[in-house]
Amino acid sequence: MSVSPRAKATNVPFASAVRIRFSAPLAGNTPRPWLTPRVPGAWKVVDRSTLQFVPTGHLPIYAKVRLTIPGGVGGVLAADGVRLKSGSTLSFTVSGPSSTLRLQQLLAELGYLPLRFELVVGGQTSGSGAQSSAGKTRYVSALVREPRNVDLISLKPRSGVITWRYRHVPSALAALWRPRRYTTLIRGAVMAFESDHKLADDGVVGPSVWNDLLAAASRHLVGRRDYRYIEVSMSIPETLRVWQDGRVVFESPTNTGVAQRPTARGTFPVYARFLSTTMTGTNPDGSHYSDPGVPYVAYFNGGDAVHGFPRASYGYPQSVGCVELPYSAAAVVFRYDPIGTLVAVS
Repeated sequence: MSVSPRAKATNVPFASAVRIRFSAPLAGNTPRPWLTPRVPGAWKVVDRSTLQFVPTGHLPIYAKVRLTIPGGVGGVLAADGVRLKSGSTLSFTVSGPSSTLRLQQLLAELGYLPLRFELVVGGQTSGSGAQSSAGKTRYVSALVREPRNVDLISLKPRSGVITWRYRHVPSALAALWRPRRYTTLIRGAVMAFESDHKLADDGVVGPSVWNDLLAAASRHLVGRRDYRYIEVSMSIPETLRVWQDGRVVFESPTNTGVAQRPTARGTFPVYARFLSTTMTGTNPDGSHYSDPGVPYVAYFNGGDAVHGFPRASYGYPQSVGCVELPYSAAAVVFRYDPIGTLVAVS
């Protein structure tokens, strides 16, 4: 009589049940339809003429699901013993998740944020990180409690605590943490995850990102255990600092852009890297430059990049927008600025 979701439906909510209504009462032992790909869950007779499948977790996201209703010998059986004369197959396409908070939780679980996400054993807490009463509450890693089947991993925010992994966090970095907000902090983490999983590292959270996030969580696979962050201070003497896991691990004098071509202030994720490349552009006086063999280049904002460049001295504005370092310092920094690393210029 009717099927829900309907044939060729798109953007079917991943938590949907599948319902089939027949024109006659069903036998309690009627053969059940089936879904392809296989989805954890169970069929049941919900009233005299309706079968319903409820997923244990959720329907496979962004997937085309085929529903097969068996007919003929071995087909759906009515209460009066009559079989469904002929079977049928239809398909529908499932939507994906949209929760930024759940995205943040998964990125934290997998090591792509300077924060950790833990579940609360006893007591109560909010998913955004509000602490429960102290003393009687235990915290456990959310990752180790993730199901091994991706279709059973929650796509909605879990109740738990999000806290900083380190005691000392730069204030500019701390200001980027906003529960349920897709800030530069989250964009950088997404780009890092994309880069590690050979996806287009554009910071766009689409089907490939969600599917790989769930797959990594199901394998309990921590991606990046160390969190790096680069601070560029434009106060004289200009200085670049590399922050890793709660402390400064490297520091060097640096040069930023001159007044006519200043380096943009703000925080940006590294989006392209080159061991060596040719850099071209226009000088403040209108002349053009072409510098081959510029080493250890990490672009973070348009044409602005951290890279090595020979100067007589360092520590004050000399570039046309880039963050210049002595060759030896640039070689060190290049080990700390993979795709997605945040560069904060202030």
